[in-house]
Amino acid sequence: MQNACKFSEKLSRGEICLGTAVSSSDPSITEALGPECDFLWIDTEHTSISLESLKCHLMALKETECASLVRVPWNDPVLIKPVLDIGADGIIVPMVRTAADVAAAVAACRYPPEGIRGFGPLRPLDYGRLDAEQFCRDANEHIITIVQIEQAEAVENIDEILAVPGLNSVAFGPQDLAASLGHRTQPTHPEVLAAIESVVRKCQAANIPAGISVGADPDQLCDWADMGIQWLAMGVDVTLMIRAASEVAGKVKAHVSR
Repeated sequence: MQNACKFSEKLSRGEICLGTAVSSSDPSITEALGPECDFLWIDTEHTSISLESLKCHLMALKETECASLVRVPWNDPVLIKPVLDIGADGIIVPMVRTAADVAAAVAACRYPPEGIRGFGPLRPLDYGRLDAEQFCRDANEHIITIVQIEQAEAVENIDEILAVPGLNSVAFGPQDLAASLGHRTQPTHPEVLAAIESVVRKCQAANIPAGISVGADPDQLCDWADMGIQWLAMGVDVTLMIRAASEVAGKVKAHVSR
C-alpha cells in the first residue's frame, strides 16, 4: 500500500498527478509506463483484462512509486474483493448514482467493522509474512476508494455523495456523463462542462480530489487542470502509441515531401 499512500499524499499536497489508462493484457505496458506515471488506471470494465493478467500488471508496478487504480466492471463486492486481494492500491467504481451506491462501494473496500470485505489477501499480506491485524488496519486507512460521476443523477446527488465517510476521490466519465445529460459523444458540450465544473467546486469545498480519464491532448488536459481537476489519465495506452506514431510519421513524411 506504499504507492497508495504516496498517491494520496501528493493529492493532499495539492499536486497535479498524471497517468494513463491501461487496456492491454500485456504487463510489459505497465512495466514500461509505471516509472513515468503517478498512477495507472487499469481498466477491467471495458477491456478483456482478466484477474490473472491484472495480477501481472500489479506485480509490474512493485518496484515503482506508481499507484494502481483498478476500474471494476460494476459496484459489486464480488468483483471488488479479488481485485484488492491481489494487491490493487485503489478501486474505481463506475456508474454510481446515489450516496447509498457510494456507501456500498466504500464498504466493499473496508474490513469489518468499517465495511464488509472478506479476509483473504495473499500478495498484499506478503503471503502471510505480515501481521494480519495491522494489515487490516492499514488497508482500511489507505486503500483508495474512487467513484465515477458519469450520470446526471450523481450530479444531482453530489452533496450527499461527497459526504459519505471513506470516499477518497471522484472521477469523471465525460462521455457517459454527456450521454446521460442528453449530449451523447459531446463531452465538451457547455451543459456537460457546467456540470463537471459545478461538481469540481463542491469537491474542492469538501476537500475531496477529482480526477478524469480523457484524451491525450495536452491543451485540453491543461484546461481540465485549470478547472481544478487534480489527477488526469492521459488517454489510453493504445491511443498514446497511435499519437506518438502519428506524430513521428507526420514529421518524417513532411520532411520527405519537402
